[in-house]
Amino acid sequence: MTILARLITSLALMTALFSSPARAEDGYDLWLRYRPLPAAEASVAARHMQAIVPLDDSPVIRSAAAELARAATGLTGQSPATSRRAGAIILALASNPAIASLRLDTSTLGAEGYLVRSVKMEGEPVTLIVANADRGLLYGAFALIRLAQTNTTLNGLDVSSRPKMQLRVLDHWDNLDGVVERGYAGQSLWDWWTLPDYRNPRYTDYARANASIGINGVVLNNVNAKSESLTARYIGKAAALAEMFRPWGLKVYLSARFTAPIELGGLPTADPADSRVAAWWRAKADEIYRTIPDFGGFLVKANSEGQPGPRDYGRTQAEGANMLAAALAPHGGTVMWRAFVYAETNPEDRAKQAYTEFKPLDGTFADNVLVQVKNGALDFQPREPFHPLFGAMPRTPLMMEFQITKEYLGFATHLVYLAPLFSETLQSDTMARGKGSTVARILDGSLEGHRLSGIAGVANIGRDRDWSGSSFNQANWYAFGRLAWDPDGSPEAIAREWSAMTFGPSPEIIATSVKMMMGSREAAVDYMTPLGLAHLMGTGHHYGPAPWISNLARPEWNPVYYHRADSAGIGFDRTASGSDAIAQYAPPVARILADPKRIPERELLWFHHVRWDQRMASGKTLWAELVGHYDRGVDYVAGMQREWSGLEGKVDAERFQKTATFLAVQLREAKWWRDASLAYWMSVNKLALPAGVAAPEHDLAWYQAQRFPYAPGNP
Repeated sequence: MTILARLITSLALMTALFSSPARAEDGYDLWLRYRPLPAAEASVAARHMQAIVPLDDSPVIRSAAAELARAATGLTGQSPATSRRAGAIILALASNPAIASLRLDTSTLGAEGYLVRSVKMEGEPVTLIVANADRGLLYGAFALIRLAQTNTTLNGLDVSSRPKMQLRVLDHWDNLDGVVERGYAGQSLWDWWTLPDYRNPRYTDYARANASIGINGVVLNNVNAKSESLTARYIGKAAALAEMFRPWGLKVYLSARFTAPIELGGLPTADPADSRVAAWWRAKADEIYRTIPDFGGFLVKANSEGQPGPRDYGRTQAEGANMLAAALAPHGGTVMWRAFVYAETNPEDRAKQAYTEFKPLDGTFADNVLVQVKNGALDFQPREPFHPLFGAMPRTPLMMEFQITKEYLGFATHLVYLAPLFSETLQSDTMARGKGSTVARILDGSLEGHRLSGIAGVANIGRDRDWSGSSFNQANWYAFGRLAWDPDGSPEAIAREWSAMTFGPSPEIIATSVKMMMGSREAAVDYMTPLGLAHLMGTGHHYGPAPWISNLARPEWNPVYYHRADSAGIGFDRTASGSDAIAQYAPPVARILADPKRIPERELLWFHHVRWDQRMASGKTLWAELVGHYDRGVDYVAGMQREWSGLEGKVDAERFQKTATFLAVQLREAKWWRDASLAYWMSVNKLALPAGVAAPEHDLAWYQAQRFPYAPGNP
């Protein structure tokens, strides 16, 4: 028996053992549960999963074959053979002469794309997975598994796909002490203390999960980086993780602290124009690549929120990025340079500062630099207009940064499905080159012809048994990966396949969970930041409502800076009569945003200061409309709670009860958001609530007195 055959047999036996119905469901298996399909569907699937036969070999191909065996055994109850026969799944590289007679065209698949097709080989019907490289076979294997899990017929298959983004990366804001900044799922997944000696099998399961949704890179440490991450000791720890991730097509990256040459190298400066500094970084890059040959590169946060950077030496962001890029270039590495910058010394509207600093640098970044831009100009709010840098830097490849962890969206306990938020940004039309100049086309390079492309998501993963703090938080990890692969994907279709894979093929469970998920983000916007309001959360920890805070040292740290409510109206004037942030958008977009009658009402208060008595499209005053949004958000959460309660006994007890408990927390906190916000707005505008609307449960002083010194995720 070959090594691969023994591996497949072993995994099949393990899957059979752990697929027992008696096994408790705790969320650990994510969407890779591989529980038995209903008898009729299992029988059909089994006919197409009789054997797993790879015609080529590499560690990645072995991973693909082993995963197919695991899935086949779990879903059908039958262990697949390892020799070719009717109903086999064949994995082959396009260059393999055994499939030459099939004359398959793989020219459009690139290095990571795949083709899954029902064919006949030597007269026998088989399912062929073919790709140009082993990673494509891995992704094709997971695609086939996904079809089986979602009860899609495996007969007559002809499916091909390739990723539109080259780099699809999770950014872990994990500190070396195990604390995760903005993390709500326990301690860091990486046990830096026991690495590299103890290699937790969970690291492999993490890599499997990422491979299943096409994620191909991971930044291991926080963007607020410590220089120690670049010492030989920690490079060795990162190398251990890289070794475990490599068979799953996952590269490791590190966040780099700009002043590491001072702190580790003993240099008197970190000036990127200093030859000693450049030499130090070249030597450090050489050291890393000797230990991690496929190291991906550096992520850098510079001159932002206290982090050092090139501006400290009178240099531009491009000069800092290019110095690091030169060190990585001989090894094929990439610099992901964040554009999240704002300064206490800059009186300009915070929403304008990144554009102001980076737009003039367009075309000056090295070829292996991606400028990483958040989806909006502030900071991962429940809703933000797309960042004006998208479309404004045609000569520079831009990389999206989404936040999967819910720093501003209720932490782990609020059910908020983020695919609609991701898709809303990706499909926004910048009009940079006329209609159809979507953010997605800027990111994938097709609009401007860039070679390098990428998308990043700030991970919501920790050491909790269910990885993300709750079952439904897993959906945001899943959705990010699926949209990173194809930014034109449907959030509803993604929710449907995730639900089927996570809870099983029950139509009732799928319909209920998808219904809950699809309106959940809009509900959170309604009960937190309706009609374009933003950054109203408690400061520091960002937990709960605090629109009244006005006493912090820096103006832009205070919620009052963002809503600007007074007795006459509410909202931030970003028109020509205000900060003129609208001028940073392409003229066709700017004209719409500047017109209170044409701007989408969901963004109204982001760009305009509006009178409380202004009539809205509904005919109501702004005040009545605002109150209605708060109530609508609370009502939606109450509806989710009712919908979920109907699944008791149909979803396993542990995951059902945790979700039910969290929905109760979410309803209580949605009411808190609604009541605290209304109490404050009423103290400003002196207006009564519309007839029939319930008053806040407490007075404003009660809400202002609440304190949360130990809220999670705020190291």
